[in-house]
Amino acid sequence: MSENGYAPAFSFLLFVCLNATFFLTSFSAQARTWKISPTQNFKRAVEQALPYDTLLIHKGLYRINNIIIDKPLTLIGQNFPVLDGQFKNEIFTITANDVTIQGLHFENVGMTSMIDWAAIKVLESRHVRIIGNRVRNSYFGIYLSASDHCLVQENDVRGNPKEEQNTGNGIHAWKCDSIRVENNRVAGHRDGIYFEFVTNSIIQRNFSHQNIRYGLHFMFSHKNGYFYNTFRQNGAGVAVMYTKFVTMKHNIFEQNWGGAAYGLLLKDISDSHIEQNTFNINTIGVYMEGCSRSVFSHNQFIKNGYAIRVQANCDDNTLVYNNFKGNTFDVATNGNVVLTKVAHNYWDKYEGYDLNRDGIGDVPFRPVSLYASVIERIPQAMMLLRSFTVTLLDRIEKIIPSITPESMKDESPMMKPIVYRKK
Repeated sequence: MSENGYAPAFSFLLFVCLNATFFLTSFSAQARTWKISPTQNFKRAVEQALPYDTLLIHKGLYRINNIIIDKPLTLIGQNFPVLDGQFKNEIFTITANDVTIQGLHFENVGMTSMIDWAAIKVLESRHVRIIGNRVRNSYFGIYLSASDHCLVQENDVRGNPKEEQNTGNGIHAWKCDSIRVENNRVAGHRDGIYFEFVTNSIIQRNFSHQNIRYGLHFMFSHKNGYFYNTFRQNGAGVAVMYTKFVTMKHNIFEQNWGGAAYGLLLKDISDSHIEQNTFNINTIGVYMEGCSRSVFSHNQFIKNGYAIRVQANCDDNTLVYNNFKGNTFDVATNGNVVLTKVAHNYWDKYEGYDLNRDGIGDVPFRPVSLYASVIERIPQAMMLLRSFTVTLLDRIEKIIPSITPESMKDESPMMKPIVYRKK
């Protein structure tokens, strides 16, 4: 024994590590590739495969009822073999680490109000890769629960729009960490992409459209990033709730139109960045309620009913270097005091001048019109839109401000639209 007594312990630890490495290496070296055809029993083939084996699945129809994958495996489809759940249950339930599912066509998942059945469900696993699959007629499409370091990439998930209570989400993640959802197409579900209690994750380059409720819906999910996604023609747009430290950049929110539709709904959000996004032809571009210390910069607000609708319970937010073009109302609020910094935005309704030619208007611009303030108090006044009376009221308000919030004004409006390049 050495003088300090640590040598035996270190030797034992080294012995364990070397044996573990040898164990994993031998598994990898002995891994085999199996070929499965429609004439074979799919479930039995999965059960007989050893850890880290690869299963090549030939084109054809496989009627499957809830296959459990409880060991590291790679399943690869050739020419999209069809896995038919026969509306009885879910198709794959993954409970192991290091599983890859690629190139398969899933359809006809069962529906129940008691259990969230999915085409592919991942439970308490790590390093699961779901790549390039198709999902049709599925209650939930791809479902991750209590898992981390997983990848959901290049899948095409389409449901049949039904009532909201009878349809699950396209890509659903609950209580996960460090996952990536990228380059997927999702349509016809309750929510296209749904995050709840998900942290340190990325959603990027997805196309989510024509979903019953939200194209993207996430709650209690902190420190996540959302980049280069398109959310189009969803029932209520995109919703972000009860979350902090969110970054949303280079996304497109468009044609989310209806009585309760938004491009982006922000509720109880703090310390976040919404930058270089496009809000085009939405009932409301951005709706803010209970938002604090968030930055909105270099966004495009084009042809929306309301570009931004900010409630009086928002505070310490920043609205800078954005373009407002062709919106019916640029900004609306239900309060007399709005604690938001507004500066250096381009407003197409601005009629001021620039005598020193520095590109910045010499007189402030008030984006909250008198008519917008009236509608907040009397919604029925919307029927007067485009009338001479409304035009006259707004002209009077510009000369003698009285009702619109004094603090909501841009002291340095830009004379020309702000140009920026997407990286």
